[in-house]
Amino acid sequence: MYRKILLAFIAVCLLQQISLSQTNSKHPNVIVIYTDDQGADDLNIYGAADLMTPNIDKLARNGVRFTHFYSASPICSPSRASLLTGRYPQRAGLPAMASSKEGDAGMPAEQFTMGELFKSAGYKTAHIGKWHVGYTPETMPNAQGFDYSFGFMGGCIDNYSHYFYWNGPNRHDLWRNGKETWEPGKFFPDLMVSETNNFLTENKRNPFFIYFAINIPHYPLQGEKKWLDYYKDLPSPRRMYAAFISTMDEKIGLVLKKLDDLGLTDNTIIVFQSDQGFSREERTFGGGGSAGNLRGSKFSLFEGGVRVPAIISWKGHIPKNEVRDQFAANIDWFPTLADYCNISLPQRKLDGKSLKPVIASAKASSPHPEFYWQSQGAKDNPQWSVIEGDWKLLHSPFESEKSELTADGFMLVNIKTDSTERINEADKHPDIVQRLYAKYQSWIAEVTDQK
Repeated sequence: MYRKILLAFIAVCLLQQISLSQTNSKHPNVIVIYTDDQGADDLNIYGAADLMTPNIDKLARNGVRFTHFYSASPICSPSRASLLTGRYPQRAGLPAMASSKEGDAGMPAEQFTMGELFKSAGYKTAHIGKWHVGYTPETMPNAQGFDYSFGFMGGCIDNYSHYFYWNGPNRHDLWRNGKETWEPGKFFPDLMVSETNNFLTENKRNPFFIYFAINIPHYPLQGEKKWLDYYKDLPSPRRMYAAFISTMDEKIGLVLKKLDDLGLTDNTIIVFQSDQGFSREERTFGGGGSAGNLRGSKFSLFEGGVRVPAIISWKGHIPKNEVRDQFAANIDWFPTLADYCNISLPQRKLDGKSLKPVIASAKASSPHPEFYWQSQGAKDNPQWSVIEGDWKLLHSPFESEKSELTADGFMLVNIKTDSTERINEADKHPDIVQRLYAKYQSWIAEVTDQK
C-alpha cells in the first residue's frame, strides 16, 4: 500500500519536473549585464594579458563572443536607451545624455522597454545598478516595466557614500523601488550583488529578467584593496582601472555562482556587454582603458568609442566557446532575446534584428548591411558616421585632427584594410562619400521624425 503511494508520488513529481523543464525551455531566464565605460579589449579573453578576469572569461568560453559588436552611441544614456528599446537613440527619444538631477525626464515614458517586454510575458523583472535614462517617476525603472529596482538614477556615484560624483551641490542618489534609501559606507557593487542574489532566491521558481547595469569601470575608479595590491606594479592610470575591472569580474562571479547554487544556470541566458568605449576624462585619470589598436574612446565615433566586448551564453542551447566576427549591435539584444524566449515583439518600429542565426553559425550574414550613428556636436555640425560593408564614412569625428578631414569635415576609411582609421580616402572615392552621405541624410530624417 505504502509502496504504491510512494511510487505514485514519485511519478507525479517526475511529471511535474518534466512539465517545468518544458516550460522553462520555452521561457528561459535572462540576465543582461551592462558594464560602464569598458574598452573593447579590456578582458583577458579579448586580449588584455595584464588583466585578471576569470569569471567573465569563463562566461565567454561557455558561449559566443563577438569581435565586431557595437553600441548605437558612444555615450551612456543613448546607449542604454537603445539597448532597452531595440531602437536607434534618436527613435528612442534620447539622442543625448540624460540629466542626473532628480525631477528631469529623459527617455519618453511611452517608449517600450525590455522590462515591459518581459513583464508582458509573465516574467518577474528587476533593474539593479545604474539607470541614467530618466529621473522622474514616470521615467524611472518601476514605471518602465521593472517590478523591482535598486540603484542610482543619474550618471555616476561615489561607491561608498552614494552621492552624485560630478559637481555640487552634493546630491544623494540611491533608490529602491522609487524611494530614496540610505546605505552609507557600503560598497555599491556589493549592494548590487546582494540585491541581485536575493531577487534570484525569491524568484527561482518564476521566469525572471534582470537588467544588471553595473557601474564599473566608470569613474570614480574605486577598486578593492586586494586588486589595487595585485596591480601595484602597473603604471598609472592602468593599475587603478585594472583593479576596478577585476573587482567587477569578482562581483559578477558571485552572481554567476548564485545561479549555480540555485540550479538556474542551465535555464538562464546571460548577455554581457559594455555600454561604449573606455573614458579618457579627467575623473578617470585621463584613461586607463584600452581598445587595442582601435582608434578612439568614449564620446568618439571612431571604432574605439563604439566597438565593445559582447558575449552571450546559454548552456546547451547555443554554441560553446565560439567567436563571431559579423557586425552586430546592442539594439539587437531586444529582438534576439524575444526570439529565444518565444515572446511576441511589440507592434512598433524596431531597428534591432535577431542575432539568433548569427549566434548559431559563423557563416550567417550580419543582419545589418549598413549602420548609422549621430552623437553630440554642434547642431549644425554634428558628429555622425555610417558603416556599409568595409567602408565607414565619418563626419566631424571627436578625437580627430582638422587636417585629417576634408573641407566638408568628411573622413572615409576602409575598416578592413585600415582598422586604425588613419587613412582618409574621401578624395579617392568621392562617389562612395556621396552615396553614404545621401544614406545618412535619409536615415536621420526618418529616424528622427518617425517615432
